[in-house]
Amino acid sequence: MPTADELLGTAVVADLARCLERATGRKRLDGVRGSAAGFGGLSLSERTRVVRDAMLNELPDDYSAFAQIIRAALAEDAFTGWMIWPVTEAVAVSATQDPDGFDDGMALLAELTSRLTGEFAIRTFLDADFERALEIVLGWTDREDEHVRRLASEGTRTRLPWGRRVKALTARPESTIAILDALYRDESEYVRRSVANHLNDLSRIDPVLAVSVAKRWLGDADPATPKVVRHALRSLVKAGDADALALLGFAPPTDVVVADFVLDRDAVAAGGDLSFDFVLTNQGAGEVTVVIDYVVHHVKANGLTTPKVFKLATRTLAPGIAIAIGKRHSFRPISTRKYYAGEHGIEIQINGVRQGRKVFQLGG
Repeated sequence: MPTADELLGTAVVADLARCLERATGRKRLDGVRGSAAGFGGLSLSERTRVVRDAMLNELPDDYSAFAQIIRAALAEDAFTGWMIWPVTEAVAVSATQDPDGFDDGMALLAELTSRLTGEFAIRTFLDADFERALEIVLGWTDREDEHVRRLASEGTRTRLPWGRRVKALTARPESTIAILDALYRDESEYVRRSVANHLNDLSRIDPVLAVSVAKRWLGDADPATPKVVRHALRSLVKAGDADALALLGFAPPTDVVVADFVLDRDAVAAGGDLSFDFVLTNQGAGEVTVVIDYVVHHVKANGLTTPKVFKLATRTLAPGIAIAIGKRHSFRPISTRKYYAGEHGIEIQINGVRQGRKVFQLGG
C-alpha cells in the first residue's frame, strides 16, 4: 500500500505547481509549492485539504477564471495522478461559492475524472444542491467515457471509502436508484463493480430496498447481472438476511445439519489461533446448495459481545452426503479490530441460520 508521501508528497505538489504555473503564465506559485512543508504527520485526505486551500488562496477567486486555468492545465499529460485530488476539491469549493458556477463545476469534474477520480469532490456539490447535482450525475450515465459513468455511481455512494458522508444520501437511499438502474448492465466491469458496491452500501441502510432492486435487475438481466447482484448483496448474505439469500437461491437449511462441531482448545492466548472442525450433512431427499460461514462473537470493551461473520465456502450437497470442514482462525492483532479478554463464542452459519454455538476464553 503506497504511503501518503508517495501519493501526495513534496515532489507531487511541485509537479502540480509547475502545471498550474504553465497554465497561468506565472513564474511561481509559492503558496502551492510551500503547502507541502506542512505535510508532516498528515493523512492523505488532510494533505489534500492543505493543497486545496493553497490553490484557492493563490488562484483567482472568480470561478470562471479559476476554471479556465484548470482547463488549460488539462492540456498537459503531466497534469494527472494524485495531484488531481486537491484540484477537484478546489474546483468544487470555487464552483459552489459562485452562483453561476455549479453546472460548469460539475462538468469540469467530469473532465478531470479520467486523470484521477472526482468522486470525493462530488460530495461538496451534493451538499450544496442535492437535487441539482443528482440530475447532472444522472446525465453522466450515458457518457462514452467509462470513467465518467463510474463517477456517477461511485460519487453518489452513501458509504464512499475516504469520502465524507452526505446526510441527504443516507436519509433518502432511494434517490440514487435511477443512476444504478442506468448502469447495472454497463459494458464495463469497472462501472458494474461500482454499481454493486453502491447497492451494497444501500443494503446497510434499507435492506428491503436493496433486495427489491436486485430482484428487479435479475428479472431484466444480461449475462453479467447475476455477478453484480451477488456482489451487491454480500453484506446481507453475511448477515443472514433471508430475502437476500432466497433471491440468490439459498433456501433455509431445514435438512442440513451441523454435527461433531469441536474446538481444538477452550482457551486461546492473546495473539493465538483457534482451530475448529465440524461435519455438514444433507439429510433431505433433494440436492441443496449452502453458503457456509462462521460467526465469532467478540468481547467488547464493555464486556458485551458483538458478532462478526467470516466466509468459509459455498457447497452443493447431494441427498445423504456429509462433508467434513475445518478452519483455523487467528486472533493476532490487526489494525481494524481490537481484541479484549473474556469469554468469546463461535457458531457455524448455514444459509444465514446459526447452529452449534461453542464458547472459549481469549486471554488478555
